Amino acid sequence: MKIGIAGIGKMGNAIGIRLLGLGHTVSVWNRTSDKTTGLVNAGAQRLATPKMLAESVDVVLTLLTNEAALDDVYSGPEGLLTGAVGHKIFIDMSTVKPSKPKEIALRAHAVGAVFLECPVGGSVGPAKEGKLLGFVGGDAADVEKVKPLLDQLCKRVEHVGAHGAGSTVKLAVNLPLMVYWQTLGESLSLVAPLGIDPARMIDILSDSSGGPNMLKVRGAMIAQTLQQKKSEQVTVSVSTMRKDMRAMLDQAEATQRQLPLTALALAQFNAAAETGLDEKDCTELPVWWLAKGSHPSP
Repeated sequence: MKIGIAGIGKMGNAIGIRLLGLGHTVSVWNRTSDKTTGLVNAGAQRLATPKMLAESVDVVLTLLTNEAALDDVYSGPEGLLTGAVGHKIFIDMSTVKPSKPKEIALRAHAVGAVFLECPVGGSVGPAKEGKLLGFVGGDAADVEKVKPLLDQLCKRVEHVGAHGAGSTVKLAVNLPLMVYWQTLGESLSLVAPLGIDPARMIDILSDSSGGPNMLKVRGAMIAQTLQQKKSEQVTVSVSTMRKDMRAMLDQAEATQRQLPLTALALAQFNAAAETGLDEKDCTELPVWWLAKGSHPSP
């Protein structure tokens, strides 16, 4: 199958490597073209515009930063939809507000194209191994057309409803983890006076009933950060977390629901961002809280 990928960040690159390894013909586009070099060296073709990408493949996967990027890449003068000749299929895997997939789907339908959303749960490792979780929104008949492809990328593919439903489920999946970063900082602040080695304390927490899978996977990196041996590696930035949490709160307001813990956690992460942590990895949040949380809030 000829597959295009628009948006070559960490996940776009990992998914591209996976598809190339399975024998697919892969073409790529990214606003910053040098980010595609790794995939090009691995056998992908680099194209100059989203329009050219859409014209040259059967299916396009998009992994973009936010709603504005989706509008630009899909509907710009050289956007994907301008290259939707024939019955093209577009699958967006971005984490955005649920209202955006509904908008893009209408635009795609107007030019005779198929649009599905499939935001995914998982990081770079699962992406390379085809072990993501896919939350699909769109028409059931269209989902069936791409199910074999999604099964190659995901260990579990869930068609959860119409356009917007996939994004809603992705936000719901992310929410407990986002709030957990604040609770982890508070938990560590309780034991800080004991002087327990950070690596040991993280190991204790990760082995407890309150330790999420994330703590088991990323515990070493968190402990390293707590020991002030910070890495410049950014897996998930504070700015990305804040963007997702704002989307959660917007969706809750739109559906007349309340998310008080999410709102409180976001307020703390906003304060962290103001100190310069916005583009830092989220593992720095507990360290920031340990410094801040020992003093009364202003």
